[in-house]
Amino acid sequence: MTTPLQVAVMGAGAVGCYFGGMLARAGHAVTLVARPQHVEAIQRDGLRMETRTFDERVRLQASTEPAAVRGADLVLFCVKSTDTETAGRLIQPHLGPDTLVLCLQNGVDNAERLRAVLPAHEVAAAVVYVGTEMAGPGHLKHHGRGELVIDPSRASERVAAALGAAGVPTEISANVRGALWLKLILNCAYNAVSAIAQRPYGENVASAGIPEVMRDVVSECLAVAAAEGVQVPGDVDAAVRKIAESMPSQFSSTAQDLARGKPSEIDYLNGHVVRRGAAHGIATPANRVLWALVKLVESRRAVPQS
Repeated sequence: MTTPLQVAVMGAGAVGCYFGGMLARAGHAVTLVARPQHVEAIQRDGLRMETRTFDERVRLQASTEPAAVRGADLVLFCVKSTDTETAGRLIQPHLGPDTLVLCLQNGVDNAERLRAVLPAHEVAAAVVYVGTEMAGPGHLKHHGRGELVIDPSRASERVAAALGAAGVPTEISANVRGALWLKLILNCAYNAVSAIAQRPYGENVASAGIPEVMRDVVSECLAVAAAEGVQVPGDVDAAVRKIAESMPSQFSSTAQDLARGKPSEIDYLNGHVVRRGAAHGIATPANRVLWALVKLVESRRAVPQS
């Protein structure tokens, strides 16, 4: 292996723990910045990585403090889209001049928003394809996939090589914007339905009417993407099918958020398509219904039950 990277994971939930854990297993020095219950468990027992191919405890550093990113060559930025600017400001004083901040987030505009907060630092977008959840404090469960598509950057070749050697297939693409939109389309098709039903992808696509709803959602998304001037790569219909085939037991991140009584990222998923559609005069009724229903469930869960 070449010189190990110093890696920090800001917002180490399920996605950050997976990619940070894979790098740690490969010998890189990784520090997770996570919630207290995860930090305590990881400091005591290591990060349990229960994946499709191995189940082991990985030793790495963990902290609740954003200052733990100090000295990192690479920061995997994994906070929720709602927290992008706030988290960016928290790590800004601790970033080195050559640190690469790689956004591993849902939505299509997080890297742009983060660059506005970190104008003196290199920020690159990444598209994440992985099915994960935190099954308990310090316990990551992996349901499938685990690849990245990343922006070209000064350090992208080194980072991609390190990730690839760690078992994370990584592609450097000049069309990350298009790839982000493809991921957005997949999220719009799957996340809200999984959240409302509280069921995994495989069960949902086998339910009456749901494949037709998903097709309507995808059609609207593609119309908005075209109006935005986005070149969505590949066979979108095949990509949509592949999600349920490769991760049938996966609950969406939106479903996981609602199950835990946490705010979701739906405003940055179907809600983003609704807003951009309105800006272009494109009707998006399927996306609007799913966005509105998730917001309704969110508001209900936010009200204390008597």
